[in-house]
Amino acid sequence: MEEKIKVLIVEDDPFIGLITKECFESRDFAVELHENGDAGYKAYKKFSPDICIFDVMMPIKDGFTLAEEIRQEDKNIPIIFLTARSMKEDVIKGFNLGADDYVKKPFSVEELIARVDVILKRINITNNKEEEKSTFEVGKYLYDRDYKLLKIGSVEQKLTDKEADILTYLCKNINDVVDRSKLLMEVWENDSFFNSRSLDVYITKIRKYLKEDSDVELLTIRGKGFKLWIHDKKAFEN
Repeated sequence: MEEKIKVLIVEDDPFIGLITKECFESRDFAVELHENGDAGYKAYKKFSPDICIFDVMMPIKDGFTLAEEIRQEDKNIPIIFLTARSMKEDVIKGFNLGADDYVKKPFSVEELIARVDVILKRINITNNKEEEKSTFEVGKYLYDRDYKLLKIGSVEQKLTDKEADILTYLCKNINDVVDRSKLLMEVWENDSFFNSRSLDVYITKIRKYLKEDSDVELLTIRGKGFKLWIHDKKAFEN
């Protein structure tokens, strides 16, 4: 089944938020809408969005603070700021926090969607995720996510559904730290204690499958998550 691109919108004006949400949904995006930065951060943890759109001036927690917190966990997720303020200092601050774009109010939602499309194309995300690559080179291993098959030389290892889901997510984030909670939500859609313990068991199994290549390591990063590390930093291809 085709997976939709997920957009997290945090906007304290209910009218602007609802109109923006409905327009994105009409273009086949999956959207979460929240009205303050605190709720937005909780949604980010559970929703695992592909792109974020934050109003700057919000109650409880403003957009800059929210972006700063998210950037501590994910330096690459695209963030667009919305603001009614036009101070140059605000724009500079937004970009210094890692903003990908800055849209001033009042704005056209069609223009906002166009800006989102440009950013997503730049980072190779399209609104048809079934176009994603299905094979990955991981050191000397070749991994086929469709067939759930991990191969090195003439040796093949058939993976279970969960093992395949976990390895696929790790391959998509190769050489980056993968947050434990985000991985749990991706695979189980629930980050319960029981699922977390199950994840550790699967990680141990996958680590054993990868032991034939000394340049490949599946690391546990204490307090954060996991990292599939290729020593020569060769990007996965194909």
